[in-house]
Amino acid sequence: MTGMLLAIDIGNTNVTLGVFEGGSLGPRLRLATGAGNTADEYGVVMLDAFRRMGVAATDVRAVALASVVPALTPLLVEACEGYLRHAPLVVDGTMRTGLRSLYDDPRQLGVDRIVDAAAAYKIYGAPACVIDFGTATTFDAISGDGDFLGGAIAPGVAVAAASLFGRAAKLPKVDLDAPPSAIGRNLRHSLQSGLLYGYVGLVEGMVARFRAELGRGAKVVATGGLAEVVARETKSIDILAPWLTLEGVRIIHELNVPSVAR
Repeated sequence: MTGMLLAIDIGNTNVTLGVFEGGSLGPRLRLATGAGNTADEYGVVMLDAFRRMGVAATDVRAVALASVVPALTPLLVEACEGYLRHAPLVVDGTMRTGLRSLYDDPRQLGVDRIVDAAAAYKIYGAPACVIDFGTATTFDAISGDGDFLGGAIAPGVAVAAASLFGRAAKLPKVDLDAPPSAIGRNLRHSLQSGLLYGYVGLVEGMVARFRAELGRGAKVVATGGLAEVVARETKSIDILAPWLTLEGVRIIHELNVPSVAR
């Protein structure tokens, strides 16, 4: 019997839920990472999320989660056990991913980077560069042979903006929209140009360097909250994959718990 898999991505800003049935991603929902402070609160939030997604919690047959927030991991595990009656598979770097890792110390590799790379390789092939626009902006490289080579980490756009606004009292907060031109003629447009086009320049420069090492034909796959905003301003991004991390959680679950996942 094919049941539903609940995939959970615990990030620094959001907790994202996605329901898979037969390998296809169905309803999904983003919640604020601070939506609950106890396992019971997160359990109630999850049940409400199922209601909003139109999914019966009793239809879930398995749960898998990836977390970059260690303090929240046991709370979500307890919530899944108590409210969904399933102990989740907690993804880590020791599991089968479909990739061979060449990272010097896999223990230092964020699980979000692992699942993104696994999904990009399985779905889009390689060589590839995966960019995740989250709290940090990460760039990860996959060779044509399916090796995870490593990558680069930069501050995320929102983190850079918050730091700028927090340290410069006279600078107003602005939305990350494209200004009329790169040369801003007022304070708001100047800030938007520096933030948005500055990160576009970062992406284009890093992609050029990665392709120089991976090969010119390397695909560039982008995910994360600001991926679409940045992709509109550059031709360096080939594929937008907003739910790449959830797909990676599913893929790693299938590789490690095949009898439940299928």
